Formats: sequence, structure tokens, C-alpha cells
Amino acid sequence: MTIHIENLSIQAIIGILDFEREKTQNIIIDLEIGYEYNKNVFLDYADIVESITDDIKTKKYGLLEDAIVALKYMLISKYPQIKTLYIKLSKPDILKNCRVSLSKTWNF
Repeated sequence: MTIHIENLSIQAIIGILDFEREKTQNIIIDLEIGYEYNKNVFLDYADIVESITDDIKTKKYGLLEDAIVALKYMLISKYPQIKTLYIKLSKPDILKNCRVSLSKTWNF
């Protein structure tokens, strides 16, 4: 099975530029989580969304790279049944003429 969480919008402080450290900005997160499903082992997507939101809002990452790696470790420690993980973080408003994104895929 694969869980898709798309367009998770969070207002958070993330970035290394001075103005990014002073005021929240819109962050968009997309995830794909592959896992082996059975009736006794499933992933709670509402809990995943809440965990990601809490992490991004409280940690105030400097780099998107650091945020993605931290989210990976948090998710695989909480859900060891994850087999594949794709995370994409986007800053849709940082530049006027484009959306800036960073992504990574892992296989476990």
C-alpha cells in the first residue's frame, strides 16, 4: 500500500535568509509512504499529518534539507513498517516567478 499526503500546507519559519527567520511562510509538503498492509498493522495518516505539522512548526529549520532528513527519521522511528518514503517540501512564495522545492526518496 502507498499513502499519499498531498499539498499539506503549514505556516512555519523555515529558511536561512533574515526575513525567513522573522515571519512564517507557507510550506507545502507532499509525501508518499509505502508499507506492507495487514489488518493489524496500518499507518494512521491523521497522526502522520499531525506529527509532521508539529515538527515543522516547532523546530524552525534553517535548511529544507535538514527538515526533510529530520522528518524521515521521525517517521521511520514512529512507523518501522515503512518500506519506501518520498518527501517533498515546497516554498511557493519565496520567489515571485517560481515555486522552490526539494525532495528525496528512500527505500528501507
